[in-house]
Amino acid sequence: MKPKGPQIAILVFLVSCAAIAFIMPVELILNTDSIFEDPAKERIKEEALVDNYKGQLILKIKHDDNLSVTSNFEVVKQLIQLEKELLDGSNPDTSWEYDSTIITKLETPFSAWGDAFESRNRSLGNASKWSDVLSPTIDGGWCGNQSTTEEMAAFQTTMLLLPKDSNFGVACPSFPGASELTPPDSDEILWLIWLDSSDTESPVTDWNTLSLWAEKASENTDFEIEGVGINMLFQKSKNIAEDDLNSILIPSAFFLVAVMYAIIRDWKVCAVTLGSVGLVIVAEIGILSATSVQISIIDAVAFPIILAVAVDGAFWYCKSSRNREEVRSLLLLAMVTTLAAVSISMFSPIKAQNTLALMMIIGIFLDWLLTRFVLEDFYMSRREEVEVTSENILQSDTKNRVWAWPTCLVLMSLVIAISPPGVEVFDVNQFLSDDDPALDQFEELRNQYLIASSTVTWVIIDVEGDSHSDYLKAVNIQKQIGHHPSVISFETGVYETPLVMGIPYGYESQNNATIDFISETNDGSSVLDDHRLQSNGETIALVIGVFIDGGNAGAALDFKDDVSSLVDDYDTGHTIGGELVTGAALAEEFDDTRIFQILAAGFCVFLIALFVSNSPSRAVRIAIGTIAVGAAVDGFASIIGERGVSTAPAVLLGMGFAADYLSHASAGHRETKSDNFARWGAAITSISIFVLLTFAEFPPAKQTGQLLTISILLSVVLATTLSEVGLLDKPNDCEE
Repeated sequence: MKPKGPQIAILVFLVSCAAIAFIMPVELILNTDSIFEDPAKERIKEEALVDNYKGQLILKIKHDDNLSVTSNFEVVKQLIQLEKELLDGSNPDTSWEYDSTIITKLETPFSAWGDAFESRNRSLGNASKWSDVLSPTIDGGWCGNQSTTEEMAAFQTTMLLLPKDSNFGVACPSFPGASELTPPDSDEILWLIWLDSSDTESPVTDWNTLSLWAEKASENTDFEIEGVGINMLFQKSKNIAEDDLNSILIPSAFFLVAVMYAIIRDWKVCAVTLGSVGLVIVAEIGILSATSVQISIIDAVAFPIILAVAVDGAFWYCKSSRNREEVRSLLLLAMVTTLAAVSISMFSPIKAQNTLALMMIIGIFLDWLLTRFVLEDFYMSRREEVEVTSENILQSDTKNRVWAWPTCLVLMSLVIAISPPGVEVFDVNQFLSDDDPALDQFEELRNQYLIASSTVTWVIIDVEGDSHSDYLKAVNIQKQIGHHPSVISFETGVYETPLVMGIPYGYESQNNATIDFISETNDGSSVLDDHRLQSNGETIALVIGVFIDGGNAGAALDFKDDVSSLVDDYDTGHTIGGELVTGAALAEEFDDTRIFQILAAGFCVFLIALFVSNSPSRAVRIAIGTIAVGAAVDGFASIIGERGVSTAPAVLLGMGFAADYLSHASAGHRETKSDNFARWGAAITSISIFVLLTFAEFPPAKQTGQLLTISILLSVVLATTLSEVGLLDKPNDCEE
C-alpha cells in the first residue's frame, strides 16, 4: 500500500526527532535538584555575587599507616602539597585531569588553619614544625572571645571536618584534654570539594570524576582517599539505575515480543510493534533534548511504561471483534483519559513527578499518533475477521454477574482504608537497597562528623547592602536563630557556638559598618564564598547558612516555621530552604493533598471522557473506576513499602492505566471472546514488562514495577466486570 501524506509526515517527524537524540544525547542525572526545586537554592544560584554554589562533595582521607593526619607535621605538609598538586596540575599522579568537570572550590582544614595563622602574621606553609605557629600561645584558642574572624572560621571548619571525638587542641582549648599549645589531633579528616561542569551548555556535573581522582591519588600517595557523603550516594544510586536501565530495558523489549508472540501468534505484528515503540522512545528523547528538558534517572522508568502501553493498539486492531472505526474510537478515548489522569502530576510541587508526567504524555501521544495514522492499515491487514455470533459472545445475560463491578470497587477502596498512613520524607535511603553497605558506611560517617549528621538550611533575608541598620538587623536575626533548639551548637564547656554562618559580628558599634563593607573586607564561610545576593550590582539579600539535625524532619519544619515568624517580626522579606526543610515540607504537602490528587485526576478523566464519548454514564463509570484503582495503588504503596517521592507518580500512572482499560470496556459493545482476548492479551504483555522491573536493584524502579503490575491487574479485572455492566444500558453504538 502506497504511504499517504500524513503517514509520511509523521514518520519524517519522528525520524528527525530520533536523529536529534543521537546528535544531542540526554544526560540522566540524580540529585536533589532533579527531584524538587528549592526556592532558596535557586535564589543563591541566580543572584549570588560570585558563582559559588555548586555540587558539594566530601573526601575522607586517612594515612595508610594510621598516622595522625593533623598533629604529625610531616603528614600535614604532605597533605598541603597534595592540595596544591590537585589544583595546579603540577604532578600528573595527583592532579585533576578531567576535562568534563572543573573544581570551583576546595575547603580543607589546612586551608582554614593557614588563614587563621596568617591573621596573626604566622605562616603554616613556611613552618617546619607545629611550634612555629602555635607559639606564642593564642589565649582561648580559635573559639575564644579574642579570636579573629579567620580563627572563628577555622574553629568551625575544624568542628565540621574532623571527627567528633578528636582532640581539637588550639581550635578550642576549652574542650577537655585540649590545649592552646597543641594542634588538632585526628587520624582522619574530610575535604569539601565543589565541582561544576566544564560545558557551559550542559549543567550536568560528572561526580564520578571525584571517585576516579580519589582512586588515582590513593595509588600514588601514602593516603587512603575516598568520596563519601550524600552526593556520592546519589552518584552510586545513579550508576545502579543506569545499570538497571541497560540490563532491563533491552531484555524487556525482547521479553515483550516473546510474550506478545505467544499470545498473538504473528511475528510481523510483534516486530512492527517493537520497532514503532523504539522509534517513539528515541524520538521523545530527541524532543526533550532539543527543548533542554533535564531528565533524572527516575524519569527513565517512563521508557518501559511506554513500551508496555504500545501493545494496546496491536491487540485491539488485530484480535478484537471491533471494526476499524470502533477501535479508533476506543483508542482515542483511552489515550485522552490516560493523559488526563497522568497530567495531574504536572501540577505537583515535586519536580520529579512533573518531568515523568511530561515524558508519559509525550510518549503516549506519539504512540497513539503512530498507531492511528501509520500502523492502522498494517494491523488491519493482519487481523482475522471475527464474526459476532451467539457462540462468540461471552454471555447473553449479564444480570447474574452485575454484582462483580461494585464488589471490585468496594474491595479496592478498602485497601487505602487499611493501609498505614503517612508519607516518607525524601532521603537518599529511598534510592539504595536497605542492605547496601554504602548506607552503613554513611551512617558511620554521620556518627563521626557533624557535617555528615547535619544539613544546611538556607535563610535568605532581604536587605540593603549599604545600610547600617540592615546590618544590625541581619546580626540580630542571626543571633536569635542561633538560640533555636534545632540549630547544632558547639558546647565547649565555656562557650556555646551555634553553627550559623552569615555576616560576621563585632562591628555593631561602627556607624559605617554595612553588609557590603564587611563582606568585602572578610572572607566568606565554609558553605559560601560570599553571603550576599545582588541584582544590578546592588546587594538585595543576605544568605545565612544554618546547620540543623539532618535526621529530624519534624524539627526541620518547626525551625522553618519559627524562623519565618522571627523574620516577619522584622518586617523583612525572606526565603527559607535546604534539602531537609524543603523535602519535609513537600512530603507534608503531598500527604495532605494526595487524596485530592486522586480525586482531581478522576474528575479530569470524567470531563475528558464525557467530552469524547458524549455519554454521562460511560464517563462516570470510567472516572469512578479510575479513582478506585488510584486509591488502591496508593494503599498498596504504603503496605508493601512506604509512600514517598518514588511511589507518588506510580499512583497517577496506575490511574492512567485504569482509564485506558476502562475506556475500552465501557462502550456498551456486546463483549465477545475476541474482545476479552485482546484486553487480557494486552494486559499480560504489559505486565511482563513491569514484572521485569520488580527485579531492578534501583528501589524506585523496583517499586514502580510492583505498583504498576498491581495497577494493570486491578485495571483489567475492573474493566472485565465493567464490560458486563455496560450491557445493561441501551448501547448507542457498536451493538450487533
